[in-house]
Amino acid sequence: MTVPVRWMLSQPDLALELRGGAAGLGNEITFAITTELSDPFRWLSGGELLLTTGLRLPLTAADRARYLRGLDGVGVAAVGFGTGLSHPEVPEDLVAVADDLGLPLLEVPLPTPFAAVVKRVMNRLAEQEYESVLRASRAQPRMTRAVISGGTGSTVRELAMATSATVLLLDLSGRVLEHHPARPDDEVLDEVRDVLAAGTGGASSSVSLARSGASITVQQISVGSTPHGHLAVISPTALSHVDQILLGHANSLLALDFEKPARLRVAQNQLNSHALGLLLTDDRDLAPAWEQIRGAADADGMVRGLTVVAETLELAQRVESAVAAAMDAVGRQLFSRRHDTRITVLLRGTDDVDFARSMLSALPPGTRKAVRAGLSGRRELSGVVAAIEQSQLAASAAEAGAEPLEFAALTGSALLAFSATREVLNSLADIMIAPIDDYDRVNGTELLGSLRAFLEANGHWESAAAAMGVHRHTLRSRMARIEALIDCRLDVARVRAELLLAIIARQS
Repeated sequence: MTVPVRWMLSQPDLALELRGGAAGLGNEITFAITTELSDPFRWLSGGELLLTTGLRLPLTAADRARYLRGLDGVGVAAVGFGTGLSHPEVPEDLVAVADDLGLPLLEVPLPTPFAAVVKRVMNRLAEQEYESVLRASRAQPRMTRAVISGGTGSTVRELAMATSATVLLLDLSGRVLEHHPARPDDEVLDEVRDVLAAGTGGASSSVSLARSGASITVQQISVGSTPHGHLAVISPTALSHVDQILLGHANSLLALDFEKPARLRVAQNQLNSHALGLLLTDDRDLAPAWEQIRGAADADGMVRGLTVVAETLELAQRVESAVAAAMDAVGRQLFSRRHDTRITVLLRGTDDVDFARSMLSALPPGTRKAVRAGLSGRRELSGVVAAIEQSQLAASAAEAGAEPLEFAALTGSALLAFSATREVLNSLADIMIAPIDDYDRVNGTELLGSLRAFLEANGHWESAAAAMGVHRHTLRSRMARIEALIDCRLDVARVRAELLLAIIARQS
């Protein structure tokens, strides 16, 4: 707790006036002391508002300058010079030295007792102490409620708000699980991980100074000898003792959350599974399910769907267990449902392909090759069904054993992802495309390539001819030959669309 020099000057009843050292008005006072010693330096620790009447002030200007420089050297925040007793006014040579040092030199008029100045500083420090304790007493219940109702993310948010700092929850490998308000840049994260690598010594704090000047405080989250992760606080200045208390309280709450009994997690996961199942049916009153499923969304209310399709029922059960274990490891609730060999999981909108891949990383390499996974785009919670449908479509098009396929990657090829659609297109290709292909093979022509260029140019003659490197009249002649071969009209948009899909299906 500190009192700015500027604040002291703003107290009208004290009638303090700044005589020199204006550059130091931002200095912070930690204590007020009165002394008439000519060499008080050894008894000072820095941050003091030193009050003196100059009774034993050296007689020469050089010695007085040395006295003031000595006070500045030990970190005194400001000097209060009482006038009207041994000195009618503040000596001008002291004013000049104070300006040179940037050490605030305050005139304390005779009617203002030093005791009043000391009392004002100490009362203000006591007020700040009380305010910080009051802040802690209000923040601790909020954090307790947060861990019960919102889990780890809500607890991290409450701690960040209570300390006015950036708070990170990291797993044992240093991966960020939760953050508030914003995720720090990679340079700061690397510094945090350097602190982790140095070891935090159980639950005790490890404090480091970042290259930016910020303070990094890290605590290990553990119960007994079992570590669960780390809690890091990045603040402009070192945490106060009250902030340290709040950090320790949050640490304890997170440790308890990580140590939830296994049966409680199983029951929670089952409830989440039922809620997700309700949303995917036609039940009329889905309000309870929506309320339950809200816990799956990120801070912006966004979700993503993940669908994993296994080749066998036994493998699907193993995938289901792996997904549950992965979510448990990061202290998050699981929202999933298995139907035969298909597992549906609801993720936060901020979860990406790397997160989805990590959920399946526990599967043996051989087993992983028999699994296909698809990830939807970010959707609002109300669009959860659409998100699941997107993930199912992506999974149907994903390669077995490959990383989860994002729905956005399907643009332009979704129809080809379904075997039934592909079968129809292959039949169309046998009827319409095969004769063109046979003609090219026998006559050495380029009718099929010219047709694809024409179709992909949306029937634009100049663009298609340029793509083939021929004159547009040559291209027109080739299209006329194709119309005669397969008895169609290329000026009909529907015909062009079917032919392009058939060519893509045949050539992919």
